[in-house]
Amino acid sequence: MARISTRPRTITDLGCGPGHLAPVLRARWPDAEVVGIDSSAEMIEAARAAAPDPQISYQQADLRSWTPPAPVDLVISNATLQWVPDHLDLLPALAARVAAGGVLAFSVPGNFAEPSHVLLRDLAAQQPYRRWTAGVAEPHAHDALVYLDLLATAGWEVDAWETTYLHVLSGTDPVFDWISGTGARPVLTALPEPVRQRFVATYQRRLSEAYPARPIGTVLPFRRVFVVARRVDASPVRRSA
Repeated sequence: MARISTRPRTITDLGCGPGHLAPVLRARWPDAEVVGIDSSAEMIEAARAAAPDPQISYQQADLRSWTPPAPVDLVISNATLQWVPDHLDLLPALAARVAAGGVLAFSVPGNFAEPSHVLLRDLAAQQPYRRWTAGVAEPHAHDALVYLDLLATAGWEVDAWETTYLHVLSGTDPVFDWISGTGARPVLTALPEPVRQRFVATYQRRLSEAYPARPIGTVLPFRRVFVVARRVDASPVRRSA
């Protein structure tokens, strides 16, 4: 958000979840109208209950087919596109929904080669777990250069970068606690009890070996990729052959 220099009047938050981002957007741009979009009815219900602001509204919709009534000044998405298969094919369509002078901004995790995810995939592919985990949603993202190459076409200015954060965590199984609510959630949800308990016990042990406790706590390196693309004219983004 700090890299967005425009003053949007209309903002759409794609994959808004329970609405955590909308109040932050409103605080930065108090005059803006914010619309949150999410495919989950439960998330939309939670978001509406958490943000009684007349300038914030929420709609249940699939971001892949989302079409606003008019071009939007800021289309933003935080840690959602990694769950959309082939989202590179979707990005030009999202960019086309941005108003002239507006911005498409998003972030995705870029840590899928880290032990936290490698161990998860390897264990889920083993017996007896793979009978339940085959085909579950698996997050995926690209390097910043891939997004830059796609979006930096005529009429667009693109700022793309990555940052690796060293999260210092506390607790008995802090890395598992972190990932169980995000990247590991589809796998854990797919497993029935008591199979899930056995899976969790093995996964926790392997995570503890991969991320040993330090005097300051357990350190989890977490890489994120960020993109801010500004539309400087009305040219559409065209996917390269």
